[in-house]
Amino acid sequence: MSKVYTGFGKDIDDIINNQNKSITKRKPWNIYFMDIAKQVAERSTCVSRQVGTVIIRDKQIISTGYNGAPSGFVHCTKETCLRRNIPSGTRLDVCWASHAEMNAICQAAKHGVSVNGASLYCTTKPCLSCCKNIINSGIKTVYYLNNYNSPLTDQLVAAGCIEMIDLSEEVK
Repeated sequence: MSKVYTGFGKDIDDIINNQNKSITKRKPWNIYFMDIAKQVAERSTCVSRQVGTVIIRDKQIISTGYNGAPSGFVHCTKETCLRRNIPSGTRLDVCWASHAEMNAICQAAKHGVSVNGASLYCTTKPCLSCCKNIINSGIKTVYYLNNYNSPLTDQLVAAGCIEMIDLSEEVK
């Protein structure tokens, strides 16, 4: 990085140049936003999988969401979970929990915030249902951390409807 000269004198120039050096140690934006999504996931009330989502536009958080029972519903427990004996990724219709991606989109809508053209960071690759809603909401890019086997989601992505980026190698 080149030195910055402000014309305020050597002391001020040294302070500014040292600040610029420390800035280069900051996390890249993708890791920063995924770390926030991981924190959001800790609010999840789902007993089988904790997922967090952050929706970003212009490097600003515009909405967050985590998976769990709808507002006002009793949270699931291991004993009351309707899907406790059903394999992951199947029979999603027997679960009343909302997915993190949908909760983030709904929160934005509830507060009158458009997600059109935004990016979404999610701790888990979106399922088919969430992917369709992500496309319809106008979100253009999805960054995810953990894979979720969903062949139909992969077909939507292959059709070029949204850009899907796996960050599992970048975020440890």
